[in-house]
Amino acid sequence: MADFSEYTGPSADWVALAPTLPTPPKDLSALEMRDFVNKNREELAAKGMESLKSQVQMQDFSVHTRDGATLEARTYRPAGVPATEPLPVYIHFHGGGFLFGTLSSEDAICSRIVVSRASKNKPVVVFNVNYRHTPEHLYPTAWNDTEDAFVWVHEHIAEIGGIADQVVVGGISAGAWMTASLALAQANGQDERLAACPKIRGQVLMIPCLAHTDYYYAPRQTLLCSPELSSLVQCAEAPILPMTRIRLFGGLLGIYELKESASDRRMNPGNATAEEVKGLPPTTFGIAGNDPLRDEGLFYGMLLSDNGVPTNVNVFRGVPHGFRRYGDKLSASKNWDDVMSEGITWSLSNPVASAFEIKPDC
Repeated sequence: MADFSEYTGPSADWVALAPTLPTPPKDLSALEMRDFVNKNREELAAKGMESLKSQVQMQDFSVHTRDGATLEARTYRPAGVPATEPLPVYIHFHGGGFLFGTLSSEDAICSRIVVSRASKNKPVVVFNVNYRHTPEHLYPTAWNDTEDAFVWVHEHIAEIGGIADQVVVGGISAGAWMTASLALAQANGQDERLAACPKIRGQVLMIPCLAHTDYYYAPRQTLLCSPELSSLVQCAEAPILPMTRIRLFGGLLGIYELKESASDRRMNPGNATAEEVKGLPPTTFGIAGNDPLRDEGLFYGMLLSDNGVPTNVNVFRGVPHGFRRYGDKLSASKNWDDVMSEGITWSLSNPVASAFEIKPDC
C-alpha cells in the first residue's frame, strides 16, 4: 500500500522563502486575475531572457485550428545552428489552469531547455504554442488546440527544422494534462490524424494534473494506506494551488457540468486502464511533494511502469505546485530544469522499462 506523505514537507528552502512573498491581490475577476498573472509571468520571462537571448534563435509561426482559429507559436533553436539543420523537437504546452499563460511567458522556460541541451552537444528545437484559454474557451478547446498543433508540427517539420520521428511532447500542470491526453489518444488510435503522425518518442509531465478532481481517486484510492494520506487531503491548503484554486480552474473550464465526464478518457488520462497505457512512449515525471496533484502523478507513473512503459519519476520534496517561478530562491528550481532537459534526452535514448522507482532527492 502506498504512502507518499514523506514528500509533503515543507522544505527548509520553502520555510525561509514563504514569509518574504507578497500577498496576492484578492477579489479579482477571472479576467483581472489573468491580466495580473500574465503580466507577472511575462516580466519574469523577460528578466530570464536577459542572459539567454544571445544563445537562442526564435521564430514565430501561426497554427490554424480545426475550427478556423489561429494560434501563436514560436520555435527556439541554439544560436549558430542553421535553421535548415534538422534537430529533435520538443513541443511545449504551458501551465496555468487553462486561464493563465501567453506565448512570451514561456520564452525563458523554452530557452533554458535549448541552452542546456546545446551545452551538452545534444541540441533540440523547442516548439511553443499558445493554446486558447478560459473563460472564453471551455473544454475541449484547449485539447483540440493541442492536437492541432501536434499535427501542424508534423505537416511543417521541414519548415521548423525538425526530425519527424524524434518528437517529444511535454507540458506543465494543465499543459501536462493535455500532453498525457495527446499521447494516450495517439497510442490507442483514437484520432486518425494523430495516428498518421510518427509515434511520439517521449512525454515530459511536469507537476501534472491528470483527471477531473471528482473522478480521479475512484479507481486509485484503494492503493493508499489510508484515505487521509491522499495529497488531495494533505495538501488541500497548500500554497499556490490549494483545492479552492483547482475548483476555480475546473469551473472556468466548464467540466463540472459535463454529464459524461467520468467516462471521458480524454479528460481523464490518469484513469486509463492497463491495456490503454501499454503503447505509451517513455515518460518523465516531475512532481511537487506539497501539491494536491502529487498522488495522481505518482500513481500514473506506477501504472505506466507496471505495464511496460519506461518511466523516469522525480519528486521535488517539500515544495508546492508551480514553485519554479521563484527561481534561484529555491534549490529545487535547478533540479526542475534538469528533469525537463534530461527527460527529453532520456526519451530519445530508447530507454527500457524497469520496476517503478521514485527519485526523491530533487
